[in-house]
Amino acid sequence: MNKKILIVDDEQSIVTLLQYNLQQAGYDVSVAMDGEEGLNKAMVERFDMIVLDLMLPKKDGIEVCKELRQHKIHTPILMLTAKDDEFDKVLGLELGADDYMTKPFSPREVVARVKAILRRMQQMTGNAEAPKVEEDTSEKIVIGDVKILPEHYEAYFREERLELTPKEFELLVYLSKNKGRVLTRDQLLSAVWNYDFAGDTRIVDVHISHLREKIETDTKKPTYIKTIRGLGYKLEEPKIHE
Repeated sequence: MNKKILIVDDEQSIVTLLQYNLQQAGYDVSVAMDGEEGLNKAMVERFDMIVLDLMLPKKDGIEVCKELRQHKIHTPILMLTAKDDEFDKVLGLELGADDYMTKPFSPREVVARVKAILRRMQQMTGNAEAPKVEEDTSEKIVIGDVKILPEHYEAYFREERLELTPKEFELLVYLSKNKGRVLTRDQLLSAVWNYDFAGDTRIVDVHISHLREKIETDTKKPTYIKTIRGLGYKLEEPKIHE
């Protein structure tokens, strides 16, 4: 079955271009022309990805993104913004968007970005029909109370499944596979986002903050993801205090 993409944008010219190019690339495309319609469709139907404009009538993209994540809908969201404003981009990411592109852009750029995100998702979930954890012999990463099953796209903290966005999961896996290594923000951008964000390393900080909220007992005194001042971050095994 073809992957299903939802476009939520109120500019007809952009919708027409994106819809045509995504359909030409082999995707099934649905369209919503305002935030309320987009939210309702995303809540009722299952989509593989959402292309969401920031500035929308009735509900803006920030509110749509926020409500989807509050309802535990973790479909990857590519946010489109006409504002070259870091605050808007960071706010969108803080509320659960996985990626963003700034207008103007070519439809081919969006299609390429959609393909890259869906390809990484496919790699993460390729073994979704494998046996359950109890019988599973696939790769596991265990660090303290954190357990990650990369091939099943699952992560647990103290045996409770974590609700992670795709980018949060990819970041956690990459940090875990490089346990004990100091990774710069630029290294993380290159490895996890896989393309040039022109120095927008705040994106990394936002996602690190989200991960800490989910795996740290005290986010002000993290025991897993440590900040290495002036360099970046590293994930390490928490020390056990006697």
